[in-house]
Amino acid sequence: MGEVPYFVSLDEAVRIAKQTPLTLDNETLSLDDAHGRILATDLTSKVDDPAFDNSAMDGFAMRFEDTLNPPSILKITGLSQAGSDIESSNVEAGCAYRIMTGAPIPKGADSILQIELCEVDEQQSVTLLQQSKKHFIRKKGENLQKGQVALSKGSILTPSKIGLCATMGYAEVPVVTRAKVAIISTGDELVSPGQQLQPGQLYESNSFGLAGLVKWLGHQPHRFNAVPDTLAELRTALDQAAKTCDVILTSGGVSMGDWDLVRKIMEEEGDLKFWRVKLRPGSPPLFGTWKGTPIFGLPGNPVSSHVVFRMIVAPWLRHSTSATGPIETQVRVKLADKIKSTDDCTTLRRIQIHNTEEGLIGTQNSHQGSGNLESLASADALTLLQPGQKAEVGVWIDALIL
Repeated sequence: MGEVPYFVSLDEAVRIAKQTPLTLDNETLSLDDAHGRILATDLTSKVDDPAFDNSAMDGFAMRFEDTLNPPSILKITGLSQAGSDIESSNVEAGCAYRIMTGAPIPKGADSILQIELCEVDEQQSVTLLQQSKKHFIRKKGENLQKGQVALSKGSILTPSKIGLCATMGYAEVPVVTRAKVAIISTGDELVSPGQQLQPGQLYESNSFGLAGLVKWLGHQPHRFNAVPDTLAELRTALDQAAKTCDVILTSGGVSMGDWDLVRKIMEEEGDLKFWRVKLRPGSPPLFGTWKGTPIFGLPGNPVSSHVVFRMIVAPWLRHSTSATGPIETQVRVKLADKIKSTDDCTTLRRIQIHNTEEGLIGTQNSHQGSGNLESLASADALTLLQPGQKAEVGVWIDALIL
């Protein structure tokens, strides 16, 4: 392998990959089209929110000092509804304004009492059964102040963040252009789902799972047809991917066998940055560039390819785009089953999570072979066991919620 780092730690693999970041442009999208995208710049609010003092309740607005000895009877002298212009209003001593939720606070008023604590007499007077509440007034700018950075570069534009963009006055926002991610599975045995299997053949599944992970991160997958085990056809596919996409993911062909052609072609013709990682499952991956395009060679076993994507490819993509998410939630889990760990690798076993009075309990119900995709599909989390860490029954460990 020469100077190429070999069998590196997980942290080292991520560090090396980040030295070759993806470079993407920005584009401006309407809020309707920006859901799930990565914000390209900090956003400052164009307005104060609220834009004016307003009521948090349906009820009456009055001077607090007029309500100190309930029940208090006040004269109704005005009405404030949402959208009202009450610039000329003035709540004098002994008076109250009928007010609706979200309506501006009339001048002179400094408190609210909700309607259910009021008795109205023919719309001319109101009896207050309690003291009024000053905290039922939403103050101008208490949520956001004009010029305040409310969303930072790299934020994932979730529904609530899209709503916040609108609140701040934006009809469109700058976002990072989606990365075009080529996904190429390799192997003579692979057949597309829906075809009739012949002896020795398997349905190709990795590209579908990897495409879902790419979409999860907000980018654009491009699945290629599975490539047979020939250097010529693999080279053609890699060349096409490098011309049309920003990054290449391959699946299979990265281990130590004679027919592991992704490893072979990268050693001979690519620019290899590392090969093999101290990760279980998923130790064979490689990273480098193919004719200037970043390429991750993922293992062929479906669980391994998924794990390597989450642990190496996803951090690299988030780093390249300054994205703050999406990312797995790390939790503490008490093991109800013994988990097999390793002395030299970060170990990610598939577990189920049960919420109990004692806390989160982790069980391992499935065969853990890296070819058993059902064990991943039925899992709630991955263990995050550090090299040499024991995982006996009753031990609390870190886990990543899927």
